[in-house]
Amino acid sequence: MENKMFCYQCEQTVGCTGCTGKAGVCGKTADVANLQDDLTRSLIGLSLALDGKEPNLTQRKVMLEGLFTTITNVSFDAKSITALTQTVNALYQGDNVSCAASGEPLRLWSADEDIRSLKSLILFGLRGMAAYAYHAMMLGYTDNEANDFFFEGLRAVGNLSADASGLLPVVLKVGEVNLRYMALLDKANTQTYGTPAPTTVTMTVTKGPFIVVTGHDLKDLQLLLEQTTGKGVNVYTHGEMLPAHAYPELKKYPQLKGNFGTAWQNQQKEFDGIPGALLYTTNCLMPPKASYADRVFTTEVVAFPGAVHIGEDKDFTPVIEKAISLGGYSENKTFTGVNGGTQVTTGFGHGTILSVADKVIDAVKAGAIKHFFLVAGCDGAKPGRNYYTEFVKQTPKDTVVLTLACGKYRFNDLDLGTIGGLPRLMDMGQCNDAYGAIRVAVALADAFGCGVNDLPLSYVLSWYEQKAVCILLTLLHLGIKNIYLGPTLPAFISPNVLNILVESFGIAPITTPEADMKKMLG
Repeated sequence: MENKMFCYQCEQTVGCTGCTGKAGVCGKTADVANLQDDLTRSLIGLSLALDGKEPNLTQRKVMLEGLFTTITNVSFDAKSITALTQTVNALYQGDNVSCAASGEPLRLWSADEDIRSLKSLILFGLRGMAAYAYHAMMLGYTDNEANDFFFEGLRAVGNLSADASGLLPVVLKVGEVNLRYMALLDKANTQTYGTPAPTTVTMTVTKGPFIVVTGHDLKDLQLLLEQTTGKGVNVYTHGEMLPAHAYPELKKYPQLKGNFGTAWQNQQKEFDGIPGALLYTTNCLMPPKASYADRVFTTEVVAFPGAVHIGEDKDFTPVIEKAISLGGYSENKTFTGVNGGTQVTTGFGHGTILSVADKVIDAVKAGAIKHFFLVAGCDGAKPGRNYYTEFVKQTPKDTVVLTLACGKYRFNDLDLGTIGGLPRLMDMGQCNDAYGAIRVAVALADAFGCGVNDLPLSYVLSWYEQKAVCILLTLLHLGIKNIYLGPTLPAFISPNVLNILVESFGIAPITTPEADMKKMLG
């Protein structure tokens, strides 16, 4: 077992079936993959031990940390995963838990394919939802009732006698509870940092010491900005941290200068030889190359062997000192996006869009806006993701493109012009901000007196990891239909389960930009 693994939770899994060798496509080794299975088994054991009991604060926190740790590209460190597993085990040691049931992750892959598919949707959806719950918790916002569903969901995964009829409602409940967590995180972010406002962000790095912050956690960025004040060290966002520039309470720090690079999968190329320090706050960690491994710092549940980890004290002094010692670039250096742009715009959250809802509605009624596209989701390295670039380029001039998450780096440096005084391309934020897109869709439906599925709105989604899975389940819970999903369908969805999704919700794989556009506008 130490030389073999099985993992099919991400989009880039080998052959669209599963990573089964000595290492996964993401870079995690077989021993790390198996340790993550051990951790999942322990979390199921904890859930079974607490059946009929109310989890305490420690158990709830460890549940979030454990599920978050097993998301793709979070932790590559065997020691930290083992330590967390031991912590989980200590929380229910001595309870009467069926070893067979708590060992379900190792049995999951050999179960009936439909049972395996439904349990995978639950497990992976819970992992994604844990990330949103964790971010909200870092800002002091919790929902204990929703949190207890993590235990309920894992009990369903650990139920060896569960059948499809009993599992399908749990799958949809993951989407229901995830909606609560997305709303909670939206509240936590806006009440802590203010309502995002449209902001144009440069991709030029000024000379001198600097730190690049990647991941998703706004609290870590805030603490770093506080600690770099007056130190002569500039801070740049990377990947999903870009939307931080739109929050009033974060943009007030003058050392928050701009955005470095593009999406997560380009790290090894863009960070190669970088003369700055790198802080990894959440998932989307690529195994560092030797040319910059000595300047990588991790925090929270993120871990990589050899990287300096910033603990709960959140003392970023080592990161700041490394940036100062490296010195940064000797002169200003301008980088470009995928399409050659040198700046990008973000900050079109639901607060901004709904504040001009009257203009949008009037433009639709006047025929100036004919259609809306939500082109959103994860980016990745697998061929075929240029579909999303070409799709956006081909959208008619009388349409609006809403986007969020890191998939936008395929096209967010394009200038699509304006429509009715508004930009045709609007970045709504992180994958964490998917709730905003739902708010906008519901508001438009209310304004036009129709259902969400009757709007001139098409969903073109890309997925990579488990947060995209729970967002998809939320859309299904809301009854949203005719979603185009790509670049490939999940390997963990069996033909029968796929048929249910197609027949009930009209989910379809992407084909070509031209053909799909024709269907959407038809």
